[in-house]
Amino acid sequence: MTPHVASLINALTLIACSVWAFASIGGASYTALIPAAFGLALIACSPGLKVENKVIAHIAVLLTVVVLVALYMPFSSAVSQGAAGPLIRSVAMVATTLLALVFFIKSFRDARRSRG
Repeated sequence: MTPHVASLINALTLIACSVWAFASIGGASYTALIPAAFGLALIACSPGLKVENKVIAHIAVLLTVVVLVALYMPFSSAVSQGAAGPLIRSVAMVATTLLALVFFIKSFRDARRSRG
């Protein structure tokens, strides 16, 4: 899997889970849509990732790391609550974010090895 595809899967998961969370709370809190905003930003980076633009790749990695750090609180809250919906959403978002990071790191390492 390429970083472009992994990032796109992550972005779509962030958007889907965010909209699901927003709908499940009846639209009571717009903070549930924050991951969707990051997902849209990652989708905006997608064309640059596809052509392996270094600057865009680093921006996408930065966004992905920020998302991973920001998901700590919702994830820990979902684990402590034990409710199925929030736990499934949190695990899905964390898992795809970690997956995207792994493919970004692998891509950066491969690029460095091919240069030297």
